[in-house]
Amino acid sequence: MEDDKIKQVVKKYYGNIAAGGSCCNSCGCSSKNDSERISKSIGYSDQEIKSVADANLGLGCGNPTGMGEIKEGDIVLDMGSGAGFDCFLAAKKTGERGKVIGVDMTEAMVAMAKANADKYGYKNVEFRLGDIEKLPVDDNAVDVVISNCVVNLAPDKSKVFKEAYRVLKKGGRMYISDIVLLGNLSEEQKNNGELIAGCVGGALLKDDYLKIITDAGFEARVLSEDKSISKRQYQGAPLESLKVEAVK
Repeated sequence: MEDDKIKQVVKKYYGNIAAGGSCCNSCGCSSKNDSERISKSIGYSDQEIKSVADANLGLGCGNPTGMGEIKEGDIVLDMGSGAGFDCFLAAKKTGERGKVIGVDMTEAMVAMAKANADKYGYKNVEFRLGDIEKLPVDDNAVDVVISNCVVNLAPDKSKVFKEAYRVLKKGGRMYISDIVLLGNLSEEQKNNGELIAGCVGGALLKDDYLKIITDAGFEARVLSEDKSISKRQYQGAPLESLKVEAVK
């Protein structure tokens, strides 16, 4: 499938979620109870979930804000920020001296995130419409990049990591939770729109994913691997949730 078509499939899918539609059996869910259940299963605490409940759509495959240290005063970028859940959790750690920038390519998600920021009173969070393959962020501008089950949705993952490297300050860190494959997919599966939007069709093999990160210039370290997510959310598909720290 061509890159532009992949992006349109993803935008339509997540625009539907933002509008209150079901997201089937992929990265997300279809009810608040499902959202809470999935979020707990991938590493969020009850306190985190309840603190910004309307921003939690049950999307993701890990908790990037809990994987590494985000310090007071840090500038944090969330690639694929959705309704703002991870941004708001990060903002609690940066404090008023810091700032969180959320970037998402789906207009409805950005609108929802801005509404949530107003509702919960977050003044140190900004949401920008943009493509993670071409981030609307200056060079050497952020201390920490986080991303939760989003890079696998991008057609050109090499561009994504090069962009993350560009916007990070020297010594900056990236914390990623993402779906990677443990076995090859068929061409039919790779071109299946539902599987692409569901975090599977566009995913890479684990070793290929890690190589792209290091090729972008990062020093990468695997923090953990969750193979059981395959049975919990993906009907036993050959995949896992990979948690990675990448340092510039």
